[in-house]
Amino acid sequence: MYKSTVTEIFWTTLVHSGLNDRLLHVAASDRGLCLISLQDDTHMNMKQWVGKKFPNAVLIEDKERLSPYLEQLQAYCERRSMSFELPLDLQGTIFQVSVWQALMRIPYGQIRSYLDIATMIDNPRAVRAVGTANGANPIPIVIPCHRVIGKNGTLTGYSGGLEMKEALLQLEGYHDYSATGHARFKF
Repeated sequence: MYKSTVTEIFWTTLVHSGLNDRLLHVAASDRGLCLISLQDDTHMNMKQWVGKKFPNAVLIEDKERLSPYLEQLQAYCERRSMSFELPLDLQGTIFQVSVWQALMRIPYGQIRSYLDIATMIDNPRAVRAVGTANGANPIPIVIPCHRVIGKNGTLTGYSGGLEMKEALLQLEGYHDYSATGHARFKF
């Protein structure tokens, strides 16, 4: 019997006021959530990312199939939930996945520094590499890379932009940071 080698990636969009009314593209494989795209031109970014991580994949828009993911994201945005119970399909290197797993251990409403994360993965000299892995996180919000700020308490880069990072921290009730640098970081 012939077995297809084509992977199906299901996707849909979400807009929520808790996310600054930004259009997000949410995608999942049959194994779990694999992408939340925060960048501008999100549909193109999603297609490019899926093409790199899932060669020969077919993108299928299916809001109903993604409703469990959307429901949990909406509950988070409405402060009805402080955690996610979702299957994840993590597409990254062993090092990246170890960083992302450490990020998921940061409690809701709390922050850690890049050094804290490097220490959590038993590699305290890998601070810059942790920053790079943090920036490559394909599932922001669920994998809370927004909870990582500079050691001096300042907001640092974020794939969705610093305004989005600040909005997520405020949503979680964390306000003890310095927004210094907002004018410099326009990404």
